[in-house]
Amino acid sequence: MKVAMVTPASDLHRTLLYRLGHVIYEPENSIPGPLILGKILADAGHTVDVYEELYRDLPMDKVLRADVIGLSTMTSTAPRAYALADYFRSRGKRVIIGGFHASVMPDEAKEHCDQVITGEAESVIKAVIEGASTDPVVRGEPIPDIDSIPFPDYSLIRSPVNTANFITSRGCPNSCSFCTTSRMFHPYREMSPEKVVEAIRHYRAQGFSRVNIQDDNFTANKARTKRICRMLIDNNLAFRETFFFGRVDVADDEELVDLLQRAGFRIILVGMESTNQKSLDSVDKKQSVGSVHESARRLTNLGMKLSASIILGLEYDTKEDIARTVDFCRSINAYSLQPPILTPYPGTRLFEELRKEGRILTEDWQYYDMMHVIFRPRNMTPLDLQKLFKWALRRFYSFSSVIRVLRTWGVAEAVKRLGMALAVRFGSIDLSAPERKYRSIISKN
Repeated sequence: MKVAMVTPASDLHRTLLYRLGHVIYEPENSIPGPLILGKILADAGHTVDVYEELYRDLPMDKVLRADVIGLSTMTSTAPRAYALADYFRSRGKRVIIGGFHASVMPDEAKEHCDQVITGEAESVIKAVIEGASTDPVVRGEPIPDIDSIPFPDYSLIRSPVNTANFITSRGCPNSCSFCTTSRMFHPYREMSPEKVVEAIRHYRAQGFSRVNIQDDNFTANKARTKRICRMLIDNNLAFRETFFFGRVDVADDEELVDLLQRAGFRIILVGMESTNQKSLDSVDKKQSVGSVHESARRLTNLGMKLSASIILGLEYDTKEDIARTVDFCRSINAYSLQPPILTPYPGTRLFEELRKEGRILTEDWQYYDMMHVIFRPRNMTPLDLQKLFKWALRRFYSFSSVIRVLRTWGVAEAVKRLGMALAVRFGSIDLSAPERKYRSIISKN
């Protein structure tokens, strides 16, 4: 049987401007989930092609050659997934929808497809594709032993990709109220160090020069992380620069930082969120502003490339709090800034709380992308918060910062920073239909 797995991109993120921004900001990479499911199906004898829509348009003629088409949904891509599903079905194709959004909104998703898979699909995908499981909504249960899950198979992808994304654990041991991970992956489970090293060896053999570790917190179990690092060092398997997610408490263990750097784990994204302790407490962050500041500064001093993630619009943050947080990231020479707008995703505690309070502005899911304000903040207007998002990007990715980046990380990184400085300034000149519609929504609130 011919199977096509499609990861859609929202209308907004398929515009030329946003595609250009993605090219500047990050290497072309792929969502691991469809590549894992595709591997399971390929091993069962099916012909599988995997497509990503973020970087280029779908080759519809090729997708329509499939007997079954699977669509993966994030909340912001759900409207696009539904539009594609409706189109494919109108052409006589059998369509299956899964992913984060479908897992919490299965009744909505099943209006557009033949079957919905919720949860972790590895245990049920073969039965669904082959027709052995025919329920309209099929629940995929958590896989107890994630060592048993195959690696994402990049030989199946038909879209641009030069970086292998890989997940070595599922779930998160923490429980922040805005987090989407627990909607899909629970309980927290870890891949063995031996399996992680096997995966790294596998991707090096395939010719990849870079791997991104997409765990919510790769350093949650420090002993495990140290063992992985030592094995990579001993086997000469370290990539030059591997990206990973962690918490600032990594800096409390200098042995761990040293091992991470020697094993190639040099770019760390840390959720700093805010410099307002009351805001951190309101989302169950379980860390203090003082420790965040001290540890973040120590990480940069120890030579780590710190990608600082701060959340704009937390319940108790004011404009001044946000400005102070951005300036702190500048002061420690953070490698990059990710300032996502607080987004109440369906299925989270935050969504239920804000909906109950009547503070949700729209349930047009395409704007649930952490770049648009879709709720009414407590301490400012939605328009003020939207302006602060753009201000934060321009403040951090200033033209003057290009010189600092040149001195710290060299010419290639300085060129990349210049590209970002240009992108965030001209990003507001967007006359696309989704942006015009959004301006109409936010101007009324």
